[in-house]
Amino acid sequence: MDTLPLFSNHVPITLVIINRLYTLVCSIGVLSLIYFRVTSFFITDQLANDKPPLIASVLIFASELIILIIWLINQLTRWRMVYRTPIPERLPNDEKLPGIDVFIFTADPNMEPTVEVMNTVISAMAMDYPPEKLHVYVSDDAGSSITLHGMREAWSFARSWLPFCKKYRKIVKTGCPELFFSAWESGFGDDEFIEEMKIIKGKYEEFKERINAYNIYGERASTTTRQDHPAAIEVLGDKLTSNSAIVDQVKMPLLVYVAREKRPSQPHHFKAGAINALLRVSALKSNSPYILLLDCDMHCNDPGSARKAMCFHLDPKISPTLAFVQYPQQFRNIGRYDIYNGSLRPELKIFLPGMDALQGPMMGGTCCYIKRKALLGNSKHQEIDLSELKNYFGASYKFINSFRDHDRNHVDGSTRDEDSSNALQEEMQLLASTAYEKNTKWGEEASSMLVGFLYTSVVEDCFTGYMLHCKGWTSVYCYPSTPQFLGNSPTCLNILLIQWTRWSCGVLDFAFSRFCPLVYGAPRMTILMTCAYAYIAHFPLVTVSLWCLATVPQLYLFNGISLYPKVSSYSFIIFASLSLLWLLGDLIEVLLSGGSIQKWIREERIFIFKAIASFFYGFLEAVMKKIGMRKANFVLTDKGSDSEQIKLYQRGLFDFRTSNVFLVPFVTFTILNIISFLVGLTRVIVAGNWEDMFGHLCISVFILVMSYPIIEGILVRKDKGRIPVSIVLVSSWYSVIFLVLGR
Repeated sequence: MDTLPLFSNHVPITLVIINRLYTLVCSIGVLSLIYFRVTSFFITDQLANDKPPLIASVLIFASELIILIIWLINQLTRWRMVYRTPIPERLPNDEKLPGIDVFIFTADPNMEPTVEVMNTVISAMAMDYPPEKLHVYVSDDAGSSITLHGMREAWSFARSWLPFCKKYRKIVKTGCPELFFSAWESGFGDDEFIEEMKIIKGKYEEFKERINAYNIYGERASTTTRQDHPAAIEVLGDKLTSNSAIVDQVKMPLLVYVAREKRPSQPHHFKAGAINALLRVSALKSNSPYILLLDCDMHCNDPGSARKAMCFHLDPKISPTLAFVQYPQQFRNIGRYDIYNGSLRPELKIFLPGMDALQGPMMGGTCCYIKRKALLGNSKHQEIDLSELKNYFGASYKFINSFRDHDRNHVDGSTRDEDSSNALQEEMQLLASTAYEKNTKWGEEASSMLVGFLYTSVVEDCFTGYMLHCKGWTSVYCYPSTPQFLGNSPTCLNILLIQWTRWSCGVLDFAFSRFCPLVYGAPRMTILMTCAYAYIAHFPLVTVSLWCLATVPQLYLFNGISLYPKVSSYSFIIFASLSLLWLLGDLIEVLLSGGSIQKWIREERIFIFKAIASFFYGFLEAVMKKIGMRKANFVLTDKGSDSEQIKLYQRGLFDFRTSNVFLVPFVTFTILNIISFLVGLTRVIVAGNWEDMFGHLCISVFILVMSYPIIEGILVRKDKGRIPVSIVLVSSWYSVIFLVLGR
């Protein structure tokens, strides 16, 4: 008898048809534009003075071509779309559910507030899942006593918080205490609940006070200790040999602190190295078949995310090839204006459902339930000699046996208790050492399988997911109406630009490598899936186009020379129609998803800002790494926000307290466009050549509208987040030089 499916699919037929028609219509315009540009190179009947120099025409055409190609491969991911709904009521009984290991990653208690990190830990422990099958591992790459102390305090508070959540599950909708207490409305619930809630809230306030007091007076991790410290592993509350610790009759999930060894002379491979260390350590302690990856600031908002994920992992039709279930990264601090597009609307609501209809979404590195077997190979291990496996996975027989011997694999997630605690501790210390990965295949592809997370790129999550798809694995995107995980979105421009610089560099790393989707991926995936990853890997290249389009047309407008067709010509209809179709397409998407025209403008604006700054510097860094001028680097962003930043963000004002390397291009392009527009408009009024220069004026007006926050930051604002006068002077000087040389 066939079992009932554990999830349902919904294909938005109307939306898919609209997307396909839109793509086809725009493609006709794209081909017409390319035809016009190519044929214009061979037209000789124009006067020499009227025809722009060849170099300008080539630059503009190349810029347009890059944008057109990137737009096309992005549109192809919308060719199909699917939305999935899990049905957790159909899951088997708790006794038959598999074990889950939760991996939480933190790297610096000074930049990642300990209270925030511990809220993530507590929320993971409070998930609606059998506690004996839930195991939480915290990777502390700083090796800091602050984080370890915070975990001990979190364990103590969780002894009261977990029973409270279980007792009032219908009222307490989130396992994160900070989210619950910040959203709780006074008077909600009966008298018994309110009385207990006040007691728990008092304990939570004491919990925060103890952590903050230790942070002030305790030992802070210096730069030296963060990069140079031995391995340290502590199992909290593990007084018994059972998988969950029972304290005062309260069943608690396993909680383990892991600080892998780090030495300045040894590569540690950033987050990918931390994930692989936890893969090894957890294999000896719990060895659950499924793993939840979480960033330290990404709280478990809905306690039911694990059960929903198991609806996909345990469904017999898709389970054999399913590598991971990806939830969206959503944020609880999105402001009314959302000036930095923290809602990630295009990615979460359009792009990822489009990939899901192909072979599955890309891996996000957090909010992801991944199958352990996908990262450590499969049944082929039985056919491989043990000595060869040691060359792949290292010298630990106990670790190799954890995935090689399926009869002892403990798929229910129970803790191994055949070894003494001292021997187990020593073995785990070895697995967390820097020496363990030497002369192994960790972080590499070997014998058609992956050996942990891959080290090729600093965006290890995206690249590892890509390689899993190339190996034939699939993935699923689950986007419930209730956010399953909630984090903190950047509330200042500096952090946003740093993050996107790192991501841009990371995806270009594998675009420029032998694993390029157009070369390595094409024979191994479908055409549409290849296009999806080609877009992910190459989209930062749009920065080349935007730098060109933000300068070259303005120089010619300043000098009264046209690069675009006359308004009265048929060719102008191509440019006007294609531009309007693209803008209207994005606008309609925003409106259909509940947004507004203002929301659409903000999305367009922040994309341009990221393309001008983050994509550009990510591109430069990727090129320098490729030619050996720079080594891989991971810049940790501050997870905290000061009150001034938050006030500006809530008011919808950009915080321009960012690096000069980001700010100078913004201001230079804005001043260049202002000067070009004023001079060009004056020339047009005097000469009356509106038909010739109308296209230039439209581009300049669009850029100035997108640059309004910069103009406001220069001329109007007086707060701390305004643009400094020194930046304005430097940028003005660059603009003048550019205009002079441009002649």
